[in-house]
Amino acid sequence: MATITDSLAWAEVPVPLTIQQMNEHQQEAIASWMREVVDTKTEGFEELYHAISMIVKYIPHFVVIPLMVEHIKPQIAAGVCLKMGVDQATSYANDLPPEYLTEVSRHIDAPMMAEILGKMKKHHAEKFIITELRHHLTRMLQIAEHLNDRMLEIVAKHVAIPSGEKLPASPYTSLFRRIQDL
Repeated sequence: MATITDSLAWAEVPVPLTIQQMNEHQQEAIASWMREVVDTKTEGFEELYHAISMIVKYIPHFVVIPLMVEHIKPQIAAGVCLKMGVDQATSYANDLPPEYLTEVSRHIDAPMMAEILGKMKKHHAEKFIITELRHHLTRMLQIAEHLNDRMLEIVAKHVAIPSGEKLPASPYTSLFRRIQDL
C-alpha cells in the first residue's frame, strides 16, 4: 500500500482506509484523478503568485507584513515567496512574526528555505532554527542539510551530537558528520 501513500504524500493528508484496501491499479487511478482535480482547481495560481510578488515590491513592508499575516494563508504566502526569489523573500522573512514564518516555511522546499535562512539577519534566523528544532525537528534537519556552514553552526549549538563516536545509520548521518566537523 506504500504506492498510494507515497504518490499522495504531497497532500499531507492521510489516505483513507477504503482507498488503502483497493488494489494497486485502482489506487493509481484514484491518485491520477486527484492530481487532475488539483491541477484543474489550481490552474492560474502560478500566474497569481507571480502577479502578487510583482505588486508587493512597490508596497512598503510595514503595510504588507500585517496584511499578509492577517489575511493571507501561509501556503499562499509561500507560493508568492517562491515567485519573488530568495532575496526579496528574505527581506520579508526578516520581518515576519516567527510563528507565521514557521507556517510559511512548511510550504517552501528545504534548499530554498536554507538559502533564505543563510541571507536572513542572524538573530531572526537563529530564532527560527531554535523553534524548528524544538517543534519540527525532522523538517529542520531537512533544511539543515542545505545550510551553509555559518548557519549550520547555529544548528550545531542547539543539537547534541557526541563527537568522536560512530554515528548510527540515519538519513541524516552526513548532516550529523558535518555538524561534528564544525
